[in-house]
Amino acid sequence: MNDPVTAMTMMTRRRLLARAGCGLGMLGLASLLQEEGFLEGRASAASNLGNRSLNPMAPQETHFPAKAKRVIWIFINGGPSQVDTWDYKPALEKWDGKSMKEFDPSFKNTTGFFKNAVGALMKSPFEFTPRGECGKMVSSLFPKLGEHVDKMAFLHSGHTESNNHSPALFMMNCGLPRMGFPCVGSWTTYGLGSESRDLPGFVVMSDPKGRGLPKGHAANWSAGFLPGVFQGTHLRPKGQPIDNLVRPEAMSDEAQRRQLDLLKRFNEMHREQYEAESELAARIESFELAYRMQSSAPEAIDIESEPDAIQQLYGLGDERCDHVARQCLIARRMVERGVRFVQIYSGGMENQRSWDGHSDIKGNHSQFAGETDQPVAGLLTDLDQRGLLEDTLVIWCGEFGRLPIAQKGNKPGRDHNPHCFTAWLAGGGVKGGMSYGASDEIGYKAAENKVHVNDLHATILHLLGMDHERLTYKYNGRRFRLTDVGGEVIREIIA
Repeated sequence: MNDPVTAMTMMTRRRLLARAGCGLGMLGLASLLQEEGFLEGRASAASNLGNRSLNPMAPQETHFPAKAKRVIWIFINGGPSQVDTWDYKPALEKWDGKSMKEFDPSFKNTTGFFKNAVGALMKSPFEFTPRGECGKMVSSLFPKLGEHVDKMAFLHSGHTESNNHSPALFMMNCGLPRMGFPCVGSWTTYGLGSESRDLPGFVVMSDPKGRGLPKGHAANWSAGFLPGVFQGTHLRPKGQPIDNLVRPEAMSDEAQRRQLDLLKRFNEMHREQYEAESELAARIESFELAYRMQSSAPEAIDIESEPDAIQQLYGLGDERCDHVARQCLIARRMVERGVRFVQIYSGGMENQRSWDGHSDIKGNHSQFAGETDQPVAGLLTDLDQRGLLEDTLVIWCGEFGRLPIAQKGNKPGRDHNPHCFTAWLAGGGVKGGMSYGASDEIGYKAAENKVHVNDLHATILHLLGMDHERLTYKYNGRRFRLTDVGGEVIREIIA
């Protein structure tokens, strides 16, 4: 290396630019080109960041034409009972009060969580009536949502791998029943980027009624081994929704901009020497996004600026559902500003603080359905009237279902059931007014056209224009994907 000729022949153009004048000329040019949008051309999905190093959240091309551009997932945390919500089972009235062994002699007391509290089969305490042109039988829990069944595709044969909340939550969010893996929102923003430069690509809202976070907490919206820029941004349910959203009074915008520019230069110089450090690109983008959000985020969450008719549509001001109404309205404002993925959790920790109706299933589900029915129905109406529902996929789903048998107590409830759950999807290229798959006669197990969680994820990605087998990320010598080694697209529900 002491030979000047050898040194010059080994000096690449990039290294020369990086070293000459501390590389500030190249950084200045790159910054100008990026601001003008010339460096934000669409890359192909699953590029392992590739040419996205200057802006990891730049919009990406899909694998094929997409039906949906964005997702809003209403996560029914705790495990809603399919036989009390959307999966009408008249046979439960015939079997009401009889032993599960009479219905299924092979039944073993291992499905639920409380083995010593297993009671008899129990009919639903809610009345079901036909709704919509499709005649879908809907529980009295959902007077408002029942008006939208012709927009919904119901999956009645869902099944998962765990009867415990945390692993089941990880399974539903991340495709595997253990923590440490990227969630579906992170995979979506990794594959597609974001259409907003001034807001996070992936936003999460948790239950604001003091009931806590879902089991597993922030691991449910983690980016796992993906770069941190793809992690969900949690909007706090109370107080300042995001840290440092307001600039300190002593600092001017000009001073803050100079600080960020200097920090960015140092980080870019470091990245030139260590190109494999993808986390550095995420850190640079997080600083820049935080700066832009100081002006854009307050406007995006300012729901008070909405017309009175829209606020009433969602149920703002109604003590029963005001908290969810605000979140659903924020979700609409987020997606129309380019946010790619929004997830809203109904319910917090276990038991009566969520849809986890171990006791008093009637009271438990009546409460949480009452909190969500009008806000989610209002969201569907509002998206539809704005022309957004056509390319916005709305999902209603929890981590598992519940048993058709009673859990003993003063007021009977239902225990966990991983063998069967119901989900519905609306908008975003989904056929409305249809049901796919079926559970058995009493809603105990998925029986027809079974849908695994990996199948649900494969279908979500397909609607977004991504092939779940091609959307991969190399980590520890292996290419990982959301659907692991499974997953089949449910083509029958796609319009």
